[in-house]
Amino acid sequence: MDLQDQLRSLFPDHQPEKDEEVSEKKAEFWIQDEPILCKYEKRKGKPVTILEGYQGAESDFKKLTKELKVLLGVGGTYKNETIIIQGDYRDKIMEYLKENGFKTKRVGG
Repeated sequence: MDLQDQLRSLFPDHQPEKDEEVSEKKAEFWIQDEPILCKYEKRKGKPVTILEGYQGAESDFKKLTKELKVLLGVGGTYKNETIIIQGDYRDKIMEYLKENGFKTKRVGG
């Protein structure tokens, strides 16, 4: 039972206004025409997924990096216009980016 169901059971006569309804917040990113390159590397013996080619603002880099880290439950960072995610998550990242309107291109194996 989620919060909305609990509130309905406590206040059955209440009719929520349109402003009160809970809606899922979707992150908004700047979408570009060129594809984002998604590649896999090993750095110091550990696998990392690298995203290159995104040309958004720094705030967009921060939002996209955070969304990917939360989605995958792993660490990561962005440096020099590249996003680095710990682990090999190319398929999941590419699927997420396509759902959000990005074009992606897999580089390497």
